[in-house]
Amino acid sequence: MRYRSADEDSARWDDFPFRAGDIVISTRSKSGTTWAQMICALLVFQDPELPAPLSELSPWLDWLILPRADMYARLEAQQHRRFIKTHTPLDGLPLDPRATYLVVARHPLDLAVSLFHQSANLDRARMAALLGTPTPTGTRPTRSPHEALIAWIDRDVEPADALDSLPGVMWHLRDAWARRNDPNIVLIHYADLVNDLDGEMRRLAHRLSIDVPEQRWPTLVQAASFAHMRERAETLAPDPSGIMQSRTAFFRRGSSGAGRELLTAEEFAHYEQRAAALAPPDLLTWLHR
Repeated sequence: MRYRSADEDSARWDDFPFRAGDIVISTRSKSGTTWAQMICALLVFQDPELPAPLSELSPWLDWLILPRADMYARLEAQQHRRFIKTHTPLDGLPLDPRATYLVVARHPLDLAVSLFHQSANLDRARMAALLGTPTPTGTRPTRSPHEALIAWIDRDVEPADALDSLPGVMWHLRDAWARRNDPNIVLIHYADLVNDLDGEMRRLAHRLSIDVPEQRWPTLVQAASFAHMRERAETLAPDPSGIMQSRTAFFRRGSSGAGRELLTAEEFAHYEQRAAALAPPDLLTWLHR
């Protein structure tokens, strides 16, 4: 299936020349993409001092800002084990048996709150200039985080038309959940990164067949902590083209529960009803932990 938006196109994966050992990080926006990229970088290089900005080491292949030929050339030139970012669901990607696909999930309410704040941090005039589209005019409507979250829960749209909507999030995760027992599919939960970063990094290293000397683990886990990443926002935020007003603001909170905090009991029950219509119970049990 092909997925397209104003700034990305999954067709850029067509005919991509995979290598043995490639890692593809498939997430919805604000679900822990950069965190997973950082963990992969630390496991691959085994040094907190990365050889280049994270967005150069792990480029976003679907992104239309950089021409496809340039993106392919950049990835072809990489000598290290490659780890590539995408926001495309697995059913829109070529599933190569030589690659491992990481799908990172986050509680949808927390994702939505983070999206709200990220949207306010974007330089939309800069984005329009890079994409060659008209510069936005007028004033964007202002809503409180609570109002935006309620609207996000209630939005009824085809998943492929808005992958960062609630239907889109559940579409992405439902497909990955159905493939979770495939040998080259790994599901990661944002809450597990929050609660047991060391354990999750070790689990991922095992799944990727990466050996890390025991004495290196404390340094690598510390470098992957949210606090450490926020301190190094200038080199770790996914902003190679300068579309963020503040890179530090990209690393806003790094914990769970922000969405639930905004809702009344009745509103939360309404969310649960919406979610139950979009995903199977076993996925929701795992996702809503």
